[in-house]
Amino acid sequence: MLKIGALQLKSALILAPLAGISDLPFRMLNREFGCELAFVEMINVRSLGFKSVRTAQMLSTCPEDTPLGVQLLAKEPAYLERALDILKKYRFHILDFNAACPERKVTRRGEGASLLKEPRLLQALLRIVVKNASVPVTVKIRTGWDAHSVNGVEVARAAQDAGIAALFIHGRTRQQGYSGSVDYKTIENVKKALDIPVIASGDVLSAPLSKKMFDRTGCDGVLVARGALGNPWIFRECEAFLEDGACVKRPSRDEVSLVMRRHLESCIGFHGERVGVVLFRKFFGWYTKGLRGVRPLREKVSAARSRQDMVSIFEAFLEAG
Repeated sequence: MLKIGALQLKSALILAPLAGISDLPFRMLNREFGCELAFVEMINVRSLGFKSVRTAQMLSTCPEDTPLGVQLLAKEPAYLERALDILKKYRFHILDFNAACPERKVTRRGEGASLLKEPRLLQALLRIVVKNASVPVTVKIRTGWDAHSVNGVEVARAAQDAGIAALFIHGRTRQQGYSGSVDYKTIENVKKALDIPVIASGDVLSAPLSKKMFDRTGCDGVLVARGALGNPWIFRECEAFLEDGACVKRPSRDEVSLVMRRHLESCIGFHGERVGVVLFRKFFGWYTKGLRGVRPLREKVSAARSRQDMVSIFEAFLEAG
């Protein structure tokens, strides 16, 4: 069991907020396969304050979409306080602050991973969130800005002193992005330095790799990000492997096709046919990665515009097996 403030979770596996990915259909599909806590996409506080239609849609949920987390991206206290006030009308169970996003368009504004260079500013921002939030507050960080400034322990201690309930840490520097090796040692050091739960992230792409993260770092939970792309089965597989080392059989081609169809239909139901099909297209490559006979179909997927276009491709996918 993983406890984050007043939130008690049966599972120590958490679905990360993924930009352009973590909409309601994606979250609900992963919940069916064992995901307990999921996050909406990262929310920029400026967009929330400006009442962006896109941002409002990102916050769309349903009664079954629970427990739910919201992650905020911010640097300016005024915009952060305004966003926190707006969020009071939404139903969610955990509030995370992003100090980990490595994208240049984010860091050049002093947001995301850029805050790793300013631990005191990050601490001040977290104090604002803790003061104004009615749910447990967490923060996501990286091990540091680059190889010459691996200050994960310092940043984590400053965050804990701000009153957060748990800390998420990705085991790479901002300079690494998503490449290179995961720094398990720094995650372990952060875990030893804190009195609150530490949830680790980085290369949790399979059940054995989730166990490796637990074993190497002593973390309290793991954050599943890229490992869930086209692979909701990862939650079921990780739980079984962590419990008794059992290896769950990978899904058959028929099951992959069935889940893809359901995912497509939920995307269409939520976004409308035109947008839903376009948004789903990237998932086809993830669902079918490594499977026989899919290369010619990927070109057709990139041109698909309707439900029927995608259904025809699903049928060809089954025949190719």
